[in-house]
Amino acid sequence: MRPTPYVASLRIYEPLSAFEPADRLRWQGIDLSAESIFREEELALLRIIIPEPPVGRPDGVHLLEVDGERFVSPWATATRCWAALDNFKDSLPSTVVPFFLTPSMEDVITAGVDLLEDKVPHILNETWIIPPRWFLLFTPEERHRGEDAHGLITRCRTTIVQAKSRAQSAHETVVAAFGEGPVEQDLENLLAWLEMFHPESYVELDYGGLANYLDKSLRDNGHKGLEDDTSIEDVLHSIVGLAAADGMVAGQGYERLMSRWRNVQGLESAN
Repeated sequence: MRPTPYVASLRIYEPLSAFEPADRLRWQGIDLSAESIFREEELALLRIIIPEPPVGRPDGVHLLEVDGERFVSPWATATRCWAALDNFKDSLPSTVVPFFLTPSMEDVITAGVDLLEDKVPHILNETWIIPPRWFLLFTPEERHRGEDAHGLITRCRTTIVQAKSRAQSAHETVVAAFGEGPVEQDLENLLAWLEMFHPESYVELDYGGLANYLDKSLRDNGHKGLEDDTSIEDVLHSIVGLAAADGMVAGQGYERLMSRWRNVQGLESAN
């Protein structure tokens, strides 16, 4: 099992040429290995037990090769730790935060943060659920299911050009149907994130350990497991309904999607 089996990831793999010469030299010599995902999660757990400044350890990367060309998705641990801390603090009243995060722990997380450049993380994470907007970046044909030493796998991959086109189309559909609001803003933020990367990049959605939980949930509810996961199809169905001003069709797709993932979220409290 993965060290953090409840985490899903959306990753950007940029071509090696998009990075600084020193990074290109270092990453060109690294062997391709699926174990980079395991190592990233293992390190994240270790830092919970033994905190250390994120900038104190060299970053790891995930690697991808397409037609002989290498693409890289840096872990960007320091940037992600800093962003996660800010998001956590913003979600709670300032008087409550010290009960969850001691000043000394915050000092460890933010140590050296002034040395960071204004970097954009190549990886977004969610726990116990996958945001619907992530699915709209892909088509069913771009989804791969399988199994490795750590369990079941579901990954989707496409070019960033395709992902941006689909996100833009969905954004226009949502604005036409609902106007500005939280859903529209989430799509706008996703588009802004995609725009930050090299135009020849790849976008990958990795269910992570949630693939195992989803498989269990589907089987518990009378399905055949992961092969009955239609999350991408459901989101596309919902968008088609919105575009046609058919609220019933849009609602059907959305409800199928959310009921499936609510069952997965329910496993969080059961464990």
